[in-house]
Amino acid sequence: MNNQLIDEPASVFTEQIIKQVLQSWISQNRAVTSFFNKYSDDAYLNEVAPGRNRAIYLLGHLTATNDALLPLLGLGEKLFPELEAPFIINADDKAVGDIPSVTELKQCWEVINTTLTAHFSKMRAHDWLDRHTKVSAADFANEPLRNKLNVLLGRTNHQSYHLGQLNFLKEK
Repeated sequence: MNNQLIDEPASVFTEQIIKQVLQSWISQNRAVTSFFNKYSDDAYLNEVAPGRNRAIYLLGHLTATNDALLPLLGLGEKLFPELEAPFIINADDKAVGDIPSVTELKQCWEVINTTLTAHFSKMRAHDWLDRHTKVSAADFANEPLRNKLNVLLGRTNHQSYHLGQLNFLKEK
């Protein structure tokens, strides 16, 4: 092993790993944004595959789940709490009634991710490795991996999963 690496304090490596996780989250956000700028808004009203969710629903779902990061990570209240019912609680695209337009959802997506990125840029390693708001101090003492960084890893994977679904969309 490189002796220079052995001499580095662990905090340097921790910061580097956190930066890599953040960059992965940012990259996934960019990929989702790019996807929703690919076709006309009407194309996103189509199902991504027969019998599956519509692309607009997936945009709303991803937007609502990113919005939920604000209170979960202790960064503030949701910016668009009205998105929770149609896109998280009623997680059935066909059962959802009125939903915002693609244009409105894109705007919400941008606002939420700009806000999250601003908060994330101020967080230090100890912030990321601290517990999120849905875990008690006692539970966190027993399960320290239930931290904010792990939440972000999960949300990054969640975005990647749905982006994979979206790639089946064909403009009609």
